[in-house]
Amino acid sequence: MRVLVTGGAGFIGSAVVRHLVVDKGYDVLNVDKLTYAGTLTSVNMLEGNPLYRFLKADICDGQAISEAFSNFKPDRVMHLAAESHVDRSITGAKDFVETNVLGSFTMLECARAYWQALDGEAKARFRFLHVSTDEVYGSLGDDGLFTETTPYDPSSPYSASKAASDHLAKAWERTYGMPIVVSNCSNNYGPFHFPEKLIPLMIINALEGKPLPVYGNGVNIRDWLYVEDHARALDIIAERGRIGETYNVGGRNERRNIDVVKRVCQLMDELHPAGRPHENLIQYVTDRPGHDARYAIDATKLETELGWKALENFDTGIEKTVKWYLENEWWWAPLRKGYDGTRLGLLKAGASK
Repeated sequence: MRVLVTGGAGFIGSAVVRHLVVDKGYDVLNVDKLTYAGTLTSVNMLEGNPLYRFLKADICDGQAISEAFSNFKPDRVMHLAAESHVDRSITGAKDFVETNVLGSFTMLECARAYWQALDGEAKARFRFLHVSTDEVYGSLGDDGLFTETTPYDPSSPYSASKAASDHLAKAWERTYGMPIVVSNCSNNYGPFHFPEKLIPLMIINALEGKPLPVYGNGVNIRDWLYVEDHARALDIIAERGRIGETYNVGGRNERRNIDVVKRVCQLMDELHPAGRPHENLIQYVTDRPGHDARYAIDATKLETELGWKALENFDTGIEKTVKWYLENEWWWAPLRKGYDGTRLGLLKAGASK
């Protein structure tokens, strides 16, 4: 099996690449532009592995992507490359539209040209998995769960750009008959997560004795999914998912943001007692614009139809995650340079760009 993975130097993409090469023995081409959030150190354990190769390329570059298809000849595409940080999308939406919308369009068109030229068994075997987020569904009330039929209602420039790319993927399947499957996941966490995101930001700031900035009153709820569980799910969806269908991937681990931060503090008190009590570092900051109140995924379709189950619950996963960051400063320390650990995406009054 030959798999072309876009965004394989990012957080979720690198977990997918490691799973495909190490656990499945697949031949993988990792295509990544290496923006600020992509680092090859996340896959450095694969260096020298004959099943792994890397191509630095922008998914908006049609020529580079077409050549990647022609040269590598994939059986499967797993498209994860995206600008993904909601906070950054608030103050810099252009990059999100270019990468997430135009980049996905380019990927779909290059894949279509490649697929249409295939013959017989190779054409029948080809699959394109478009990986997305639960944020396209907007905000939930106190009850209920996002399902695959929940109407789209994005709130941020990030989620709007991902919603647009989802619609493109579905349209390419319906219009051109391409073998495309879409997945939408809840919030991921785990090793190799860029330090600007909530959980790694809290761990590293706590380690450094810096404030732990929490938006608003911290009661926004997210459904947390351990990244390695997500990687396994994506492999299963790409392999066995029904063409034209959407599969939601969630961990069934709803937590208020403040409770996530407090759990990190408790673990830091145990594992790094020099700084305790770390809860004293919690600092409530102005909420970000368009902050959705609650996300929660119903993963029943994926569990019953394709047989996937999460192996980690939040308690086991968060303990593994905190320990990993404490033991792997070599990975995150270089990424913290030039980034002071404050929350991003806070607009000054009247400011926009």
